[in-house]
Order: sequence, then structure tokens, then C-alpha cells
Amino acid sequence: MRKGYTTGLATLAGLMILFGAGCDKLKSRDQINQGIAAFKSAKYSDAVEHFKQAAALDPSNNNAVVYMATAYFAQWIPGAESPENKEYADRAKEGFLKALESDPSDKTVLKYLGAMAYSQASSLPQDQKLAKFDEAEQWYKKLIAIDPQDKEAYYYLAVIDYYRFHPALMLAKVDAHMRPEETGMLKDKKIRDALSAKYSSTIDDGVAMATKALDIDKEYDDAMVYLELLIRDKAALLDNKDEFAKQEQVADNWLDKAMATRKDKAAKANKQTGGIVQDK
Repeated sequence: MRKGYTTGLATLAGLMILFGAGCDKLKSRDQINQGIAAFKSAKYSDAVEHFKQAAALDPSNNNAVVYMATAYFAQWIPGAESPENKEYADRAKEGFLKALESDPSDKTVLKYLGAMAYSQASSLPQDQKLAKFDEAEQWYKKLIAIDPQDKEAYYYLAVIDYYRFHPALMLAKVDAHMRPEETGMLKDKKIRDALSAKYSSTIDDGVAMATKALDIDKEYDDAMVYLELLIRDKAALLDNKDEFAKQEQVADNWLDKAMATRKDKAAKANKQTGGIVQDK
């Protein structure tokens, strides 16, 4: 009798633990819902607190960690140097990395990490900028490994390659006694050869990434713009004037197509809302 009584108590205790865990999961979901509502109302600090509680109540709920990091990310201003802003960036990255430990294939988290590194690069000196671009590249390549059809990942890889090379081209123009806005091949062959040796693979990779983005979405006008810029920059390193003119025409065609695509998209959007599209 005593043995059965003890067994019954153990069973009851187990059921109570399971019931308590189930209650915590329900409370966690409720906190997530409250956090989402606060986030949608731009009450990001409140959202963070709700998501913190959700994560504490149910540590197995990776969404709570992702949402909390996202709420920190929403408060972060790239380039601002206040301690509070740095804290937002640190907490956001910390949360995304923690979420990635639980689910290395989380595409949303990889996109956020790539976006953070890319955005941080914009306000840094060139040497530090390149290091952040390298970090962003790693995240976008991991994203592509999981989803080879993610056009934005290819696009950002193309943009990163452009900004790796373009500042060097501007400095080279100064060295070659050219104005920054001046078009044409670099006038100094030695400078052209040095830049080509160092950056040709970077430019070719950027062209390939932009082209891949356009293979996925043929109306991706942002990718068209950077493809045009990369082709134009690459042409500055050529030795042959006829080939330069040919590549400039290719670049011009992509720019025209990008502008036409944007106009078509605006016309479609305004047609749905009854707006007016300005002719440019």
C-alpha cells in the first residue's frame, strides 16, 4: 500500500512539473504576443522586456530570442556613437548569435547579421570598413549556402565588391591627375596594371553576383544599377579604347534598363492606388 502511495505521489509530482512547464510555455507565448504588439506600435523598449520574459519562461523558444534581438536592432542607429546606441548594437548581435547557435539555418538571423555588418561598415574608415565588409560577406555566403535563390544576398555581395574597389579607383584617378568625375580609362598604364592585378577578381566577382541576382529576378533594378557601376569601373582598367567604348555602352544599357524598370514598377504601384506617376 505504501509503495503504491509513493508511486502515486511521484506520478502526481511529475504531472505537476509537466503542467507547470506547459503553463510557462503558454505564458511565454503570451509575452511574445504582447511583445509583437509593442513592436508594431514602435514601443521597442517595451517589446524587449516582453521578449526577455518570454525567453526566460521558455528557454527552448528560439523565436523569443530572435524577436528580442530584432527589437534591439530596431533601436540601433548605424554610425551613431552614443553608449546607448552601442549597447543596442551589442545586444542585437549577441541575441542573433545566440539564436544562430540553436538554429544555424535560420535565414532571417543570417540576414540581420549580414545587414548589421554591412551597415556598420558605412560609417567606418576604409581599413575598418573592409573588415566589416568581410564579416558581412561571410554571413551572406552562409545564407546563400542555405538558400541559393536569395537574390538579396547576391545583391549585397555585389555591392560589397563595388565598395571594395571604387575608393581605390578614385584615389588612382587623383594619382593619374584625373578629376574624380572624369570618365575614361585611367591615363597611367602603371596604375591601371597595379589596380587590375589587385582588384580584377573582386570586380569580376561583383559582376557575377549582380548577374546572379538578376538571374533570380530579372526586374531587380537595384542589382542593375550596381552591375552598371561595376562594369563602368572595370572598363577604367582597360587598355583598348574600342573595348572601353563597348563596355561603356553595356553599362549605359543597364542604367537605362534600371531606370525604365523603376518607372514601370512605379506606374504599376500607382495604378493600384490611383496615383500619378511623374514622367522623367
